Amino acid sequence: ASNSTAVGYQALLTNTTGAGNTAVGANALDANTTGDNNTAIGLSALGVNTTGLENIAIGNYALDANTNGTNNTAVGYNTLSANTSAVNNTAIGSQSLPAATTGSYNTAVGNNTLQAHTTGNYNVAMGQQALYAKTSSSNNTGIGCFALTAVTTGAGNTAVGQDAGKTITTGSDNIMIGRSPLTSAVDSSHQIVMGDHVTGNADT
Repeated sequence: ASNSTAVGYQALLTNTTGAGNTAVGANALDANTTGDNNTAIGLSALGVNTTGLENIAIGNYALDANTNGTNNTAVGYNTLSANTSAVNNTAIGSQSLPAATTGSYNTAVGNNTLQAHTTGNYNVAMGQQALYAKTSSSNNTGIGCFALTAVTTGAGNTAVGQDAGKTITTGSDNIMIGRSPLTSAVDSSHQIVMGDHVTGNADT
């Protein structure tokens, strides 16, 4: 394969026609066959990737379950480590998006962000443990340390600020802005709460 670089034990071991790949670290990209333009730096980074394209994995075990997912970026220990075929995910921070398998178009920035996320799409988590418990829902945005940290299946929530919406679990379509604004109940929906340490009213 042309324009590829391999440094480390068994790096790019099985590569056949994949081009433009860079593998640095033991077992980095060692299963790659035809995938192009991947960058893997770290132990077992992109270790089972075969045909996936244009992925970036920096950190031990980053994207190490990816097979044919494309355009994913994982920076940090164990980031996106369960991803198999999902596309266009970005995970920056130790153990961010570690359980994601097929969910796409998610962004996680900060340690342990979107920690339990598996299959949902279009989620954004920025800040320590933002959207930590979210599993399969979509269209949530949590910006700030512990923002929406308890959400599990709630969808379409937006929380900006430290601890914003931190108690919501299954509620959906809420907007919370400020320091620790909360909905009236863990399953509340369609509430707008703005201000520091403010609690919303009943659902509308």
